[in-house]
Amino acid sequence: MELVKTLYYGGPIVTMEPEGYADAVLIENGIIAAVGGREQLRAWSRGAAEIDLAGRALLPAFIDAHSHFSGAANALLQAPLDEAADWAELCGTLTRFIADNRIAKGQWVVGKGYDHNALAERRHPTREALDRAAPDNPVMIVHQSGHMGVFNSLALRLLGVTSETEAPAGGRIACENGAPTGYMEENAFLFYQQKTPMPAPEDLLDAYRRVQELYASHGVATVQEGMMPAALIPLYKELLSRDLLKLDVVGYPGVPDAEAVFNAFPEANRRYQGHFKLGGCKLFLDGSPQGRTAWMRTPYLGGERDYRGYGTMRDDAVREALEAAYRAGMQPLAHCNGDAAAAQYLAAVAAIEREWPDFRGLRPVMIHAQLLDVDQMDEAARLGVIPSFFIAHVYHWGDVHIRNFGAERAGRISAAKAALDRNIPFTFHQDTPVLPPDMLETVWCAVNRLTKDGVLLGGGQRIPAEAALRAVTINAAHQYFEEARKGSLRPGKAADLVLLDADPLSVPPDRLRNIRVLETIKAGETVYRA
Repeated sequence: MELVKTLYYGGPIVTMEPEGYADAVLIENGIIAAVGGREQLRAWSRGAAEIDLAGRALLPAFIDAHSHFSGAANALLQAPLDEAADWAELCGTLTRFIADNRIAKGQWVVGKGYDHNALAERRHPTREALDRAAPDNPVMIVHQSGHMGVFNSLALRLLGVTSETEAPAGGRIACENGAPTGYMEENAFLFYQQKTPMPAPEDLLDAYRRVQELYASHGVATVQEGMMPAALIPLYKELLSRDLLKLDVVGYPGVPDAEAVFNAFPEANRRYQGHFKLGGCKLFLDGSPQGRTAWMRTPYLGGERDYRGYGTMRDDAVREALEAAYRAGMQPLAHCNGDAAAAQYLAAVAAIEREWPDFRGLRPVMIHAQLLDVDQMDEAARLGVIPSFFIAHVYHWGDVHIRNFGAERAGRISAAKAALDRNIPFTFHQDTPVLPPDMLETVWCAVNRLTKDGVLLGGGQRIPAEAALRAVTINAAHQYFEEARKGSLRPGKAADLVLLDADPLSVPPDRLRNIRVLETIKAGETVYRA
């Protein structure tokens, strides 16, 4: 086989290794062959293509520690409601989407990304409002958090939901005056969301192609399928048979579906098959802080007296799920937003580790960990639990959190400095499609901790840019048991690289989010170029 070699030099090369920077890096057939001085590597690299960075920065490609790959693909086929300022604008977007896409009567319509906190009404729309927007189509709109949403009357009728319908445990179906309003949250919403029909297969496959371009445009070369139901098995078999995955994708089925999914892809059990591997299993312990369903130890401000949100699994069910994960050797990822959910997970992990001390070798992850409090951080460190912070909440919903929890408690969301002080290898994520997979934005959020209204939220939890970059590179590789292959520039690792127009370790902190991704390279091959 012909040796394909490329030598990069002429700009800041950030290795994420102890030395920090290198003068040059040599790539051979998709693997990092050498890192060091330019002249030394040039002597070793006869026949290599030489690329002068011309002052641009080269880093290891970013690693998405948690998102929903299929959800992000589906979102490309849905009406975008992110910018709606009120109900009228939201409904107008739905009506135009139906007309522009020539959606036939009776065909399902899905809107994504509305945020009731940003609407003038400060309330979720009703089914009657959606009925007026789409009188001839069943409609489901999905909240930006993904934890709740609204169905119109035709959708409720097709799903068989009436005032007599009992919500699944850990969920809620809202009713007023003896009839469902169309609003559902948590397990109820997720249950009925899964009953809506999927888009046409060819449309979906094209969306998977396009969503990989989206991730790559943000410098991401490894992506997570953060909740993979068994219903996705045929679709993933098609993606693999057609060789459509160009980025690495790591799947985590829910505990009930884990056996079926792992049996369907035996060659992908914790190793890549056609850029796809199964990394473990997913638990879901509570809801959304901006949606006021995250499970808290102390009450939310305003609203119902002593309301603290709620959990979605019993204590014994969490322990049973973790025991099943241990027996199968599956890494557990648990969605925990509130500090009460975090406490439930930490207690369950502690119980399992008392019986099986080597459980920590599975590197259990706490997804979001937004309200994991400073007083819980020592226990997380002791148990080897990795918090994956959704730290972009500081900017996007920090002002909402101040209203919900007060400034002092809100200032301790995503307490990255507390984790850093305890040498916990925490990671960051954007929970795409909740937010675009913009890892430079999440780094900016961690370094600056400013809200949309310009409030400094928890200034004591700010961290240096280098620590924030570790959370989306080498720490994220560690979370996936891939630190020997990814996350830094070291000989023997995959040549997963990102080229930026500025060095994130040198620019002023307020400029971090303005850095542009110029190129993303996967195993030595360019998968995105600006």
